[in-house]
Amino acid sequence: MTAGLQAQEALVTSGGDASGSGGSVSCSVGQLFYLTGTGTGASVAEGVQQPFEISVVSSVGETEGGSVKIFPNPVSGLITVTTENLRTDRLWYRLYDANGRLLESKKATDKQTRLDLTRYKPAVYFLKVTEKDKEIKTFKIIKH
Repeated sequence: MTAGLQAQEALVTSGGDASGSGGSVSCSVGQLFYLTGTGTGASVAEGVQQPFEISVVSSVGETEGGSVKIFPNPVSGLITVTTENLRTDRLWYRLYDANGRLLESKKATDKQTRLDLTRYKPAVYFLKVTEKDKEIKTFKIIKH
């Protein structure tokens, strides 16, 4: 019988552990080396700790129980925008780069709309969802 053991090892500049009545957390700062593997429609970033971030920059106009969500974030290809209790015939999605330049504007077609980000380089982008001219929500998107 053959058995194997695998573990992660990292060279970091600092880090620590903290615990309290609500749980525990460990952190590392300055991970120097990591690998990213990509395949068809997915990617994996090896490392000690990876961020998972869905960042809502602003949420001004959500009303009457309506909501807008995006996934996945971070993204490498297609991002899906889902809406609930909002009139999709009045919704627009506008993608901006970090400098505020409009890259793409698309009208919602259904309660679930896909946006193709494959042609954009890895960076931070902002997706603004509007109903007519009223901003509903702005998301920060991490493209890798």
